[in-house]
Amino acid sequence: MSVLPLVFTSGWASGINAYAVVLLFGLLGATGVTDEVPAALQRPDVLIVAGVLFVAEAVADKVPYVDSVWDAVHTVIRPVSGGVVAALLAGHNGSLPELAAGAVGGSTALLSHLVKAGTRIAVNTSPEPASNIVLSLAEDLGVAGLIAFAVFHPVAAAVIAGTLLAAGIAVVVLLWSRIRRFLQRRRQRRAEKRPAAVGGAAPPVT
Repeated sequence: MSVLPLVFTSGWASGINAYAVVLLFGLLGATGVTDEVPAALQRPDVLIVAGVLFVAEAVADKVPYVDSVWDAVHTVIRPVSGGVVAALLAGHNGSLPELAAGAVGGSTALLSHLVKAGTRIAVNTSPEPASNIVLSLAEDLGVAGLIAFAVFHPVAAAVIAGTLLAAGIAVVVLLWSRIRRFLQRRRQRRAEKRPAAVGGAAPPVT
């Protein structure tokens, strides 16, 4: 069977939580649950680093505004991770060229990352922190469940991942006006602080 469905699902999941994907794949392979996981993801050092970073993301992802900063930092990391994991899966399976798999995994990870980042910006317009925690937990559980499901039912998992990706894009489009207003206010606050930092305090009005 082609590894493409598993590559697509892993790409979607990497855009949400790249460290969880590496950790879950590594653990599933290292414990002998599946032989679909390449040896590079099962190495103890990879599992330790992925575990530490997963815990860091689990905390940062549930704090309002900190989650958006974390997302901004991971705009490059998540797509790259998605591409690397996809290429490793393709190289292990041998049914899909690694370069093509990396392109699919990386581009899918970028799309799902942008959906996540946009949704978080919209959620951060709400003053209460509960929505961030609930959304983050739902993302973590969704990634864990879908990766475990994809190992045994890759095609069905890919269909679910594609549906979630399409639904997420639709949600971001619907919330775009709120996201745009938030970004405009943030740019305005930065612009207001910049003259004071560069030129000092404004002269008193006489």
